[in-house]
Amino acid sequence: MLEDTAADAAPEVTAAEIARLAGVGRAAVSNWRRRHADFPKPVGGTETSPSFALPDVEDWLRAQGKLAEVPLRERVWQQIASHPAGAVAALVETGGALLLVHERPTDWLELTAGSDERMAARLAPLLDQVLATRLGPGRPLPAAATAPPRPGGMPLLRAAAELAAELGARKAFEFLLGRHLDANPRQYTLTPDGCATLMAALAGPAARTVLDPACGTGTLLRAVPGATALYAQDSAPELAALTGLRLALHGTAQVRAAAGDSLRADAFARATAGPVDAVLCHPPFNERNWGHEDLAYDPRWEYGFPARTESELAWVQHALAHLREGGTAVLLMPPAVASRRSGRRIRADLLRRGALRAVVALPAGAAPPYGIPLQLWVLRRPAPQAAPPAGLLLVDTAALASDGQGGRAAWPAVHRAVLDAWTAYDRTGSVPEVAGVSRTVPVIELLDDEVDLTPARHLPPPAAGGGIAELAAVRERLDETLGRAARTTPPVPAAATDADAGAAGARPPLTTIGELARAGALLLRAGTGTGPEGAPVLTEHDVYTGSGPTGTAAGAATGTAAGTAAGTAAGTAAGTAGADEPVLTEAGDVVVPVVGVGGTARVIGPAAAGAVLGRNLHLLRADPAALDPWFLAGFLRGTANNRRASSHASTATRLDVRRLRLPRLPLAEQRHYGDRFRALAEFEDALRLAGRLGEQLVQGLYDGLSDGSVTPG
Repeated sequence: MLEDTAADAAPEVTAAEIARLAGVGRAAVSNWRRRHADFPKPVGGTETSPSFALPDVEDWLRAQGKLAEVPLRERVWQQIASHPAGAVAALVETGGALLLVHERPTDWLELTAGSDERMAARLAPLLDQVLATRLGPGRPLPAAATAPPRPGGMPLLRAAAELAAELGARKAFEFLLGRHLDANPRQYTLTPDGCATLMAALAGPAARTVLDPACGTGTLLRAVPGATALYAQDSAPELAALTGLRLALHGTAQVRAAAGDSLRADAFARATAGPVDAVLCHPPFNERNWGHEDLAYDPRWEYGFPARTESELAWVQHALAHLREGGTAVLLMPPAVASRRSGRRIRADLLRRGALRAVVALPAGAAPPYGIPLQLWVLRRPAPQAAPPAGLLLVDTAALASDGQGGRAAWPAVHRAVLDAWTAYDRTGSVPEVAGVSRTVPVIELLDDEVDLTPARHLPPPAAGGGIAELAAVRERLDETLGRAARTTPPVPAAATDADAGAAGARPPLTTIGELARAGALLLRAGTGTGPEGAPVLTEHDVYTGSGPTGTAAGAATGTAAGTAAGTAAGTAAGTAGADEPVLTEAGDVVVPVVGVGGTARVIGPAAAGAVLGRNLHLLRADPAALDPWFLAGFLRGTANNRRASSHASTATRLDVRRLRLPRLPLAEQRHYGDRFRALAEFEDALRLAGRLGEQLVQGLYDGLSDGSVTPG
């Protein structure tokens, strides 16, 4: 349980967090501090980054009419983030309470019926029983989470249980853990959900007992459907504890989580824990201090003792050592492991003995580090006397990067390509060759001096630009698009007359987005990127490129209908909506990116309607009786307008949407402007598409001429 050294101290919030609570920019919070003598005084932090007591801030905002109520999930998160024992220890404490709520709701209700003192006195034995049942003995917990419970820590647990009543215990914990991971992006290396789902699918439907020896936050094990036992180990005790709680809340499988270095101190050695059906692992890359000096005679090195520079091949053999005969291991690997000279002997032995079955090259951006095209290695523990397969499956999905995500993987297409090839190979031992995508390569072809397993080096190149027919189709589309661009080119405006200049001098009064939101003329919402699992997400890149939604939601903690409605109503009154609720686009909405270079605003059309609004995007939903959306979007794109509303940090420029201005005009005149802005947008879309088609045609012709599929004539 959490130490209560400052149990009675109120949670603290920074200026940025106050801005989030109130739905305003940081500049507004600085303004309040200067203009209002009764604004709460700092209670911590530094002179340049002070922190304030959350209850004082909440009371002040409510008294000023700037906040109807702090959302429950925000209150719980702020208590966790500012806890003196640290956010991780607070998350572990909260996760234990949520597990008790989930497993024994009647006991929880009886426990919380009395005072905090009574609750603290009776909580420990109940928690021990539930944790021992779901996580087993010896469960890893940070030191700050093992002290006896004290009354001062009970408000956090009561609030967490209230959040569980609204969202469900699992979604409540996922939300809180997600907020912690988002707040500390450099502290953790996360495996994207799309990659985790693919790895779990490659492990096969028969995987009932699964191990992850470098579990991180448990994303890989969480992706396994139908497991009966999940084993997780991580060198960081706090990650092992969080993973154990996360998995216990996620399903009914037996969960065992252990802290420690898996290579040096294996908590689930085959001799003691028995073999497993599958191993999923995203190991640390390029580690020199993995135990080379200490583990020279370890029996796990069946395929050769890895060099100091080949830590990944140590993890490969560690995974194989834990599998039952015929069990499958799937590891996420850096591409250099497939070709480094220092690992060629181990790679050769893995091939000869039939342990390595497939190498899959993922698109760059599939998983961190995002600039490198990582690989999936699929391995199987050979059965005695079984003949090894004659060929290795090689798959290259580099061409399946989505342009709409800045080169990130288009996961549905990657899943189809990889699983179709793997299913056929697993069933028959070979696959039909698909140029540039997949091929079964005879093992004897690979056993040369290099034993280079990089898929692209063994796959025949695809036909230039998809083939001559495809190049012809691209040329035809380009001609059509260039014609449309020519037809929609804006005419050169006539020179202004003296009368025009005089009329321009009497400019209409200006208003701001913030004023319009307060007046109810529009609804302003910030995107969270969270929504129902698998839902399409409109990303920043989509807005900049004018494409449809290319992101995919990994699932969100959404409230009950009543809770969501209440949050939306409160948000509408303030011109914003409940923080972290999924925001779905509608046709006619205006979407504005708020980070980076400004000057972009997009009117949502039918193709993008219904998508989840991504992070760093703001949505403006105009009242059609007061505002024309094209008029709104057009004026928001003005360069001077964006300069006035932008603030500059050391690494980024941020747009305060509420400060953007537009003229007060009658609706009829707005529509006149809107028609011109719509025509400009159509011209811009045509130019953008022509550019993409032109690049595709040029590259296809370069490829065709260089590989001989196209002749100079």
